[in-house]
Amino acid sequence: MRTIASHRLALRPWRDDDADFLLDLESRWEVVRFLGAHPTTMRTREDALASIARRRAVDDPVHGIWAITTAAEDRLVGNLLLKPIRRSTSQADTGRDDVEIGWHLHPDAWGHGYATEAAAAVLDDAFRRGLARVLAVTDPENHASQAVCRRLGMTHLGRTTRYYDTPNELFEKLPG
Repeated sequence: MRTIASHRLALRPWRDDDADFLLDLESRWEVVRFLGAHPTTMRTREDALASIARRRAVDDPVHGIWAITTAAEDRLVGNLLLKPIRRSTSQADTGRDDVEIGWHLHPDAWGHGYATEAAAAVLDDAFRRGLARVLAVTDPENHASQAVCRRLGMTHLGRTTRYYDTPNELFEKLPG
């Protein structure tokens, strides 16, 4: 998987030596509380290593799950994903693979604009590679992520139950 750079950040593949950071990040309820219909915290370093292995297994020229680091210090600050989105079980297969972008950052990194900057870099890269549309699916109470979507110029499409078997606020970004 490729590395994507922005002004202050580098988005790079996850490494096994990132396991302690990932465990710290995803063991925090305030970080994972909006992730999916049934969020759970990570409990062990072995869970973190298994998660890193799954992240590295994404082998696609556009999609990926990146570690977000500061460019100057290579300090880990969070996670960003661009991947096909899982439809709710009640939704018919449309034959179209919808792609979502998502992020979660360590609380120490909140409020610095890192989510917006990292997502913008990945969106630019994905659109240059031919992706035609990207969605963001946010919990209705996740106002911080919705604000990031708006800063990215994403269009709010309203509430939906189309993904993840739970109500979400849906945002869309098109190239250009």
